[in-house]
Amino acid sequence: MKEFIQSLPKVELHLHIEGTLEPELMFKLAERNKLTLPFASISEVRNAYNFHNLQSFLDIYYQGAEVLLHEQDFFDLTWAYLLRCREDNVIHTEVFFDPQTHTVRGISFDVVVNGIHRALCKAEKELNITSQLIMCFLRHLDEEAAFETLASAQHHKDKIIGVGLDSSELGHPPEKFERVFKLALEQGFLTVAHAGEEGPASNIHEALELLKITRVDHGVRCSEDEMLVEHLIDKRIPLTVCPLSNIKLKVFQEMSEHNIVNLMRKGLCVTINSDDPAYFGGYMTDNFLAVHDAHPMTSAELAQFTFNAIEASFISEQAKTKLRAMTQDYLS
Repeated sequence: MKEFIQSLPKVELHLHIEGTLEPELMFKLAERNKLTLPFASISEVRNAYNFHNLQSFLDIYYQGAEVLLHEQDFFDLTWAYLLRCREDNVIHTEVFFDPQTHTVRGISFDVVVNGIHRALCKAEKELNITSQLIMCFLRHLDEEAAFETLASAQHHKDKIIGVGLDSSELGHPPEKFERVFKLALEQGFLTVAHAGEEGPASNIHEALELLKITRVDHGVRCSEDEMLVEHLIDKRIPLTVCPLSNIKLKVFQEMSEHNIVNLMRKGLCVTINSDDPAYFGGYMTDNFLAVHDAHPMTSAELAQFTFNAIEASFISEQAKTKLRAMTQDYLS
């Protein structure tokens, strides 16, 4: 089954590009940009990746991002991730980026988005990996900062297909950004949001009702509300679940406790994703393997995660048909 999973076509919908910054590249960029890291070695960095909750992860996540200064840095970061996609047979990816993590440090919005976009375009030409780019607002910052970020995105609407909401869920409910998301929708952006990871199921309700999102990032705590689960099934609202991330951040203590397979078997449009793989110990194949090891599945069930992700993706129906055919050919 390992070989089947390795070669299975995959579609990733929940990936923070800053979360793909491997320690080796972190050190390389620090040297190139003449920066001093608070770590003496690569092994010391990896030892620091022992998180007890979301905030303990975010603290080191933002610290690591400080090595990203120039357009080439963002290109190199994104290209390294795309090479991992090729290894894992990821045929389409929808990448999150956090412009506020960088603009607050004086890095221009243009530098960030142009570096990422250039790598995504190269991957489509050279690796046959298609992609979309989604800009996330940091929910621990205020509404005004989100409006400013949305304004910066106006010159890049040809590159950015949607907006999302990430960072600390507790204490920052969806209603805080209702007006920003309303404006983003009016401007033609698609909307997604992190909800129901460390926050309660009610955050999923609010994100759907107030932010008008078309898919839920994480969403695993929907199982606390059976009516919500039925609504998600009935409306085919996708969940972009990140199994290894959920274990690393103690959303579940063990993979055997994770509800992703149960939700899939109930008929929810759940997908497997890697979230911040450099920090959580695994890219797409690693996540598929971890779920299957704890919850043995048939080949058809494993492929269903890909079919769900194709359905949930922000690509044309023609492109979806092509990806479904690729996956069905592999399954056959």
